[in-house]
Formats: sequence, structure tokens, C-alpha cells
Amino acid sequence: MDGDIEESLKKRQRKTPFLGDPSSRKQFEQFAARPYVMGEVNFMQEEDIRLEATRARFSNVLKRHGELTERLSRDSDKMIFDRLQKEFEAARASQTEEICLDGEEWNDGLLATIRERVHMEADRKAMPVDSNIVSAPHFQERITYKVGSKVICCLEGTRIGIQYETSFADDCELYHCVLESKSFLEKMTVLEHTIPFFLPIREAENDLLSSNAMKFIDYIGELLQAYVDRRAQVRLIKELYGNQIKELYHSLPYHMVEFVLDDSDCKVTVSLRYADLVSVLPTRIRVLAWPSKKSSINAATMNRKENGVLGSHQNPARLSYAEDALRTMSLPEAFAEIVLNLPRALQQIFQQRSPTL
Repeated sequence: MDGDIEESLKKRQRKTPFLGDPSSRKQFEQFAARPYVMGEVNFMQEEDIRLEATRARFSNVLKRHGELTERLSRDSDKMIFDRLQKEFEAARASQTEEICLDGEEWNDGLLATIRERVHMEADRKAMPVDSNIVSAPHFQERITYKVGSKVICCLEGTRIGIQYETSFADDCELYHCVLESKSFLEKMTVLEHTIPFFLPIREAENDLLSSNAMKFIDYIGELLQAYVDRRAQVRLIKELYGNQIKELYHSLPYHMVEFVLDDSDCKVTVSLRYADLVSVLPTRIRVLAWPSKKSSINAATMNRKENGVLGSHQNPARLSYAEDALRTMSLPEAFAEIVLNLPRALQQIFQQRSPTL
């Protein structure tokens, strides 16, 4: 019995020699430590390589997505746009009067009058030729209504056309929406349009058009103008400050925008979110400054760490002045304000966070 126990202990020592021999245990720990450190370094390098590869693939996907979206929008909508634009131009060319409406002059009563006129004209054309009806003055009128940046006119059949004139700076861009109803008493529906597919026109049609057509028409105008404003602001900072912006991502309606400003002392990440699709200024803003590895700020931090003082400069600093500028200014104006005051703001922030020796 004792012999069996002794033989079992010897086998355990052979399997784990450091239990009985201190020198063997020390050699085992040194041997185990070496591959662990090298393995950790290799793992970090491999992880960095994988992250860079993923970022490159993601950037390529975004680029291809943008090109595809632009091509689809340009090719599929261009024929509809050209046809509707010619029809609107013909309607305006044949008009006998253009009435500019302001304020309370644009109301539900006027829209009802336009609908009635459209259906009466369609009924007249469907009737046998009658010289008395044709000569009636109100049948000879071709009135176009201009309400702010909207042009409303009667098209062929029972259709009402709305042309939206959006603008940014000196650039003007046109969009169209055609409404139709089978009779004066039935609700109107969106027959066709040239509004970008990622803007929620169908949701607006379901929510507003049947209950308040005037509100629907106005809302689509606000939606388009806000989209054009946001898009133009992003394009403008790319044009003016493209050499300073290293990464820029945005959603199709430009209601989510993110970009990186690469400064010598830090990397500034900007994240913008808009409350809704009719907003021109962002409501949720976050601007963070990340110290660069080669910056003077980071070098000072490393010196303090070597002296036994734990610095906190590796954590990002929130740039409140930049967030305030983005909340109240257009994107190009705010960008210029951020760049102008960035050195002074960084110096103040990191001086406040510096530990005293």
C-alpha cells in the first residue's frame, strides 16, 4: 500500500517537476513568460493589421455605395425629371396669369379651388364640343400660383403639379411632385415625383396628404430645402478644407455626419446628428480631441510618466467651444471657427488637466 502511494507521488513529480525542485520551477516560469510576451505583441500587431484592412474595405464599400446611389438616381430619375420639367415649362408658357401668394393667401380654400378647376377642365375636355362652354372666360384661364419657392400649376388630366425651387448660395435645384385624384371628393395621391428616394415622401403622403394637403405640400418643400442645405454644407467643407479632413462619412439624407480633423498635435473627431430631416443645424453634437502619438502634448505626458507621475492626456478632451459653434453656425463657418481656435483651446484644456509635480 505504501509502495503504491510513493510510486504515485513520483509520477506526479515527473509530470510537474517544479513542485519538488525550486530551480526547475524557476526555469519553467521563465520559459512560460517569454512566449506569452511575444505572443501578446504579435497579437496586437495582427489586430492592428486586421483593423486597418477592415477600415480600408469599409471605406471602399462606402465609396462604391455612393457612386451606385448617384448613378441610380441620375439614370432612373433623369427621364422622369426631363419629362416633368418639359410639362411644367409648357404649363407656365401657356399660362394667362401667375399669382404670387404670401402668408394667409395660401390656404386650404385656394387649394380646393385649384382642385376644382382641374376637375372642371378635365370634365370639359371629356364632353362633346360646345362652343358656348369653350368660350366661357373661366375655361380660358391658365393660372399658375407661386408660393415662396413653390410653383403650383394645373397639368393635363386631373393632375396638380408642384415644382420646388431649392437653393443654396447661387445654386438652384428643381424637384417635382405630381398629385392626382379621381374626383373632386376623393383624396389626392402622389402620382409621380423626382424627390430623392431616401426622403420619406410616402410616409408624408400617408400621414398628411389625405387630411391636410396644404401641409403636405409645405412639408415636402421644407424637407427638400433642408436636405439641399445639409448636403451643400458637407460638400463645401470638403471643397474648402479637404486637405485637413482625413475621413468623412454621412448618411444619404445627410442627417448623420462624421469626420476627422487631423491636426499636428491631435486628431479631432466630429459627430453630428440632426433632430429630424427638416433640420438645418445639428442638435446632437460631440467633438473630441485625441492627442497624437507624435505630438508635443503626448511627449510631455510621457516625460511625466517616466518621472513617476501618472498623466491623463491619453484620454480625449471634449471641445465645448467647437460644439457650440456647430450648434449655432453653418458647417463651413463652424469648421473655420474650430480650426482658428483649436491651438489655444488645446493648450488651455491640457494645462488644466496636467498634474503638478
